[in-house]
Amino acid sequence: MTRAAPASGPAPGPAPGRRAGRRRSPAHRRLRRLQLRLTLAYTLITLAGVSALSWMVIRTDERSWRAAAYDEMDQRAAVSTSLIYYTDAGLQLDGLHDDEHTRGTPRVRVLHAAPGDALRLVFTSPGPADPAPGEDRLTALARTAMDRDDTVRAEEPDSRGATAYLLARPFHHDETQEVRGAVVVVGDPSQWMAEHRRLATSVLVGAGLLTALAAATGHLLSGRSLRPAWQSLEAQERVLADAAHELRTPVAVMRSSVDIAGTDPRGLDPHLPRIRRATERLTDVVENVLTRGRLQAAGPDLRAVPLRLDQLVEQACEELAAGPHVVTTSLDASVVTADPALVRIAIRNLLDNALRHGRTPGPGPAAARAEVHVMVRGATVAVADRGPGIAAADLPGLTERFRSPGGGTGIGLSLVREIAAAHGGSLTADLRPGGGTLVRLSLAPGEAGPAHATGTT
Repeated sequence: MTRAAPASGPAPGPAPGRRAGRRRSPAHRRLRRLQLRLTLAYTLITLAGVSALSWMVIRTDERSWRAAAYDEMDQRAAVSTSLIYYTDAGLQLDGLHDDEHTRGTPRVRVLHAAPGDALRLVFTSPGPADPAPGEDRLTALARTAMDRDDTVRAEEPDSRGATAYLLARPFHHDETQEVRGAVVVVGDPSQWMAEHRRLATSVLVGAGLLTALAAATGHLLSGRSLRPAWQSLEAQERVLADAAHELRTPVAVMRSSVDIAGTDPRGLDPHLPRIRRATERLTDVVENVLTRGRLQAAGPDLRAVPLRLDQLVEQACEELAAGPHVVTTSLDASVVTADPALVRIAIRNLLDNALRHGRTPGPGPAAARAEVHVMVRGATVAVADRGPGIAAADLPGLTERFRSPGGGTGIGLSLVREIAAAHGGSLTADLRPGGGTLVRLSLAPGEAGPAHATGTT
């Protein structure tokens, strides 16, 4: 609980706690890996669902196109067989030449077999040559349809190696009702495959974008869900950093005092005051660190009750150890709603800071004593001293952690600031007219402190 002294010489380097904060701890790395695993799991689940849906859409579209193609081919075959008839002169195909169902694509072919003869191609719908399968394949399919006396479908490679759709429908002699041939319709799926490929491309691109969006959303949601864990971990690490930083000095003082006392012929008595001061400082450090841990763990859930702020400040002043310091008070009756234990620690830290640094500069007996004046106005406690003061540029750093060039615990005023923030208030520091420093603790938002600190005696 110290203030920053005026800068003299090179600027200090980063605090050890901050250097350590830049390195990822194993716990941080584990949380980061957990977030990545959650993101990966969310992405894989989305990818599996989107892939299954895309496959169903593409397959359904392909089947729809195939069914539509075969329906058109079947319609052409049915019309063509209805236009084939027999007379005494034999097979008549004149109706096929004039009907629109036998023009263009799909192409229509008629294979006929007279009694005792082999199947032969007797009609091909007009149009440009197409890469149809070989004649032997068409003949085999027509023979199958005639043997079954039913419509037959097949998919065969054409002369280009691509797939061609084939449909064969048998036709009968008008009088004998014997199966005399078959109409074979050859369809080219390339006509609709371009549309199908465009749909498949759109579906796959959409699935990729949706998966990427799901990955980003999963990462964001997993980060939000782990935010309490991050905050708790950071709070624990801050407490540990405070403890490690602050306990080092009093423990080192006590150890060195004991080592020196072991070799001092006068014994332990001359070193007891130093050990006692180190013990008191160690107690303050432990209490401040535990209080910071409670603030970080409790968050906004404080045990706030109505309390007399002026009486609490008066008790804190009476509890100060006897010494050459002079403490005067100007306390207005004030009732605030706050956590008594936290407010008591905050006020004690303010007083300790003022007594430690409130000695009047210069020679003479006055330089050995601290003159502190404490005021209560509304929900604001102001502590003023007559110390050397600090530069205006150093005022913002007064309440930062680990700013301890003058022998304090380094977290006292930063803890006061956190206690003020937990109550919706603030902690400010100003240069005091006539020399010294004025620190104001406000326990309510928008509460104005006293304009000036009046005489210390």
